[in-house]
Amino acid sequence: MKILVSNDDGYQVRGVHELIGFLKEFGEVIAVCPDGPRSGQSMALTFENPLRMSECQPPFDGTKLYKVSGTPVDCVKLSLQTLFKGEKPDLIVAGINHGSNSAVNVLYSGTMGAVFEGCTIGVPSVGFSLTTHSKDADFSFCKKFVKEIIAHTLQNGLPEGVCLNVNIPDNCEPKGMMLTRSCRGHWTEEYKRYVDPNGRDFYWLTGHFINEEPEATDTDEWALNHDFVSVTPTSIYRDIHFDELPEWIIKNIGNKN
Repeated sequence: MKILVSNDDGYQVRGVHELIGFLKEFGEVIAVCPDGPRSGQSMALTFENPLRMSECQPPFDGTKLYKVSGTPVDCVKLSLQTLFKGEKPDLIVAGINHGSNSAVNVLYSGTMGAVFEGCTIGVPSVGFSLTTHSKDADFSFCKKFVKEIIAHTLQNGLPEGVCLNVNIPDNCEPKGMMLTRSCRGHWTEEYKRYVDPNGRDFYWLTGHFINEEPEATDTDEWALNHDFVSVTPTSIYRDIHFDELPEWIIKNIGNKN
């Protein structure tokens, strides 16, 4: 098995190193990540600057790590052309993201952008996120769920055009996995105003997420708030009906309500 790994936090962060360690028992792991933070890039491409790729010291023997001066989607596209020589990997995995990609965040996420890119070329693709932005986050509780989902995905695949957005609650041992849909919601007060030493205004991204359906018990936000891992089937093409999902997803994850 050949597994391509990417992320949007950059090649040096702990989340992707932990993910590489979780995946190396499944086959050959090749990680191609941005050379620095690229959060919020979604499926953006680099047009105005040349792309550079260089090999780095991998976190584990037997794995490979590269950095690219572009976006997560650049990383996927460039690695398929140069490292895989046009052949498709058996699996594309992105993360583990530092911060949740639940609800509308799935659309902004560069991590999920890499997953969506895999989806467009017909490769089973999964994105993992942990609900904390801490650079020293504890990923130990992620291992069990990452390995279970990856094992089933490699063995059974995913429906055409469908990928998985997996979010894991932080600072707890999750109660299990829950099959969810993306919560409806939006961000407000997104930019905070400051004044620089020269008296000029500038703005810094911040904001608060507004859950528009806090009582719904089948959303990713509900699952995370109740210490479940949320597994959200996602497609860039169409709506997804749970009855078309593979039996292993329904049987092993399902809806806990």
